[in-house]
Amino acid sequence: MPRVVAGRFRGIILDAPKGDETRPTSDKVKEALFSIIQTRVPGSCFLDIFAGTGGIGIEALSRGADSAVLIEKSGKAASVIRNNLNKLRLTDEDDIRLMKSGYAEALKTLAGEGKSFDIIFMDPPYRMAQKTAEEISRIVTETNMLKDDGIFIVEHSSELPFVTDVINMKPNRSCRYGLAVLTFFSKNG
Repeated sequence: MPRVVAGRFRGIILDAPKGDETRPTSDKVKEALFSIIQTRVPGSCFLDIFAGTGGIGIEALSRGADSAVLIEKSGKAASVIRNNLNKLRLTDEDDIRLMKSGYAEALKTLAGEGKSFDIIFMDPPYRMAQKTAEEISRIVTETNMLKDDGIFIVEHSSELPFVTDVINMKPNRSCRYGLAVLTFFSKNG
């Protein structure tokens, strides 16, 4: 079961959807991710796409992010996220927002609201990582949704090809943790 690793909700066990449709980010990868971005999280606006259990966005809030938006299309996973938020007594007033929607529609809505983010994290089904990273980075760039000094992070598989130079952002680094790889991007120019 996934858990909150650090911060004000440290140690809280989060529910996860039954079955293999959702693959929560492992505690090892989550710890590594937040170790890398630790100085950027406090006071940040955080976007978690393909939120699954909500664990990454909840972790960001636990570690001091000002707000988090969680995008999840699956009704089953969105229901689990809502339960996790209720368990932590988090509401929209706590600056966490769950959008039960596909990523394209949700990003269009957020762009229409003029939202921008310091950190954008996406953890799609690994087989979709390349295609969705290209699409999401294009939308984010066209709508100026990533702040100038922001970071865009993609979790993908070490066993599947992932080509960074077709993504319209500057790749900064990739870190491998077993099958999981975290690739970090920043805005071009």
